[in-house]
Amino acid sequence: MTPTAILDRTPVTLPSDQDATGRSLGQEELQLLAEVLASGRLTSTRGRFVNLLEQRFAALLEIPHAIACSSGTAAIHAAIAAINPEPGDEIVTSPITDMGAITPILYQGAIPVFADVNPDSCNLTAETIERVLSPRTQGIIVTHLFGNPSEMDDICALAKQKRLPLIEDCSQAYLAAVNDKPVGSLGTIGCFSLQQGKHITCGEGGLVVTHDPHLARRVRLFVNKAWGYGDPQPDHYFLALNYRMSELQGAVALAQLTKLENGIASRIRMAERLTTRLAGLPGIKTPHISFKHRHVYWRYTLRIDPDVIPGGAVALGKILSSFGIANAPRYIQKPAFHCEVIRNQATFGKSRWPFTMARPEAVRYDPENYAGVFKALSEILVLPWNERYREQDVDYLAEKIQEAVLTLQAGGV
Repeated sequence: MTPTAILDRTPVTLPSDQDATGRSLGQEELQLLAEVLASGRLTSTRGRFVNLLEQRFAALLEIPHAIACSSGTAAIHAAIAAINPEPGDEIVTSPITDMGAITPILYQGAIPVFADVNPDSCNLTAETIERVLSPRTQGIIVTHLFGNPSEMDDICALAKQKRLPLIEDCSQAYLAAVNDKPVGSLGTIGCFSLQQGKHITCGEGGLVVTHDPHLARRVRLFVNKAWGYGDPQPDHYFLALNYRMSELQGAVALAQLTKLENGIASRIRMAERLTTRLAGLPGIKTPHISFKHRHVYWRYTLRIDPDVIPGGAVALGKILSSFGIANAPRYIQKPAFHCEVIRNQATFGKSRWPFTMARPEAVRYDPENYAGVFKALSEILVLPWNERYREQDVDYLAEKIQEAVLTLQAGGV
């Protein structure tokens, strides 16, 4: 088959989590929404659905406390507020993550300190975290990117040794597990997102989980303007925001929660099929998964060797796009520390605060310290994934990846 013939093939439309084709939304959500509207109680301070969501999510993760909030960013912000860093304290995090997991550090007056990643997984490791710790470190945020857990045995041991709170960003990792224990329950606080493209969704929303009753109260207060609902003499105890989830969001999320386990089982089954279909394809590495881990495939990622596939991930992604297959070479176009908000310290007015309190070493982003980050971003190709993929979708995807590789190796465009 010639490259021209390949490019002339009619694309197949794959299910997308950006619309109904790739989402498990239906009558169950509508029924609970109708109950909310019939009750007339749309705020979670008066309703019951957000409370039910919290109870059932905590039970699912076998953890005592879950608090719902308005977004994944709000979840991260509430977690950082709960550990209550002093202005100028440092929190170690990943430069390969959504900015919504980084800006809350700045809003709480702390300094994000970026660690390098394992280029195979794009996740932090205990070794890369330890390399950037300082006496001013007051917390660690570890992201389970794409649904693949970080190496939590070593990271938890490091956090315990250094007596540092460990926040897990599980926005892409519902029911991912390490040694059969779900992520979110392994560190000090776990944070989840219910945004449109996550494993389950209510459009926007978040969940925070913890074993610690003191931290749970801090989180619940923070998402409620620090007003002590139910206290004998409630007050606004500290500076906080309104990050509440509405009853409408809670109803949709509650219905979605009943579909989570089946949806993840489908994602895993179809991902394993694609991995089998791509086995042995030159220049392609399928997701690396530790035997201790359960990968839940928020997205399916490939690592592309540019020495074997001319043009690497960018060229391969371009051909896949011509087949109607959405994809994202590099995942994010640049590490977080190259984004203007960090690079230019564009925070509050012209103050640059809290960067004005940072150690010079904490805000020095020398490329040689981030070899894993730059290697990971240069090689990764991210493919969309959702619970509605069928065998024929996966087979089409595998066929087109194989054809695209052959096209590039034959000198095609």
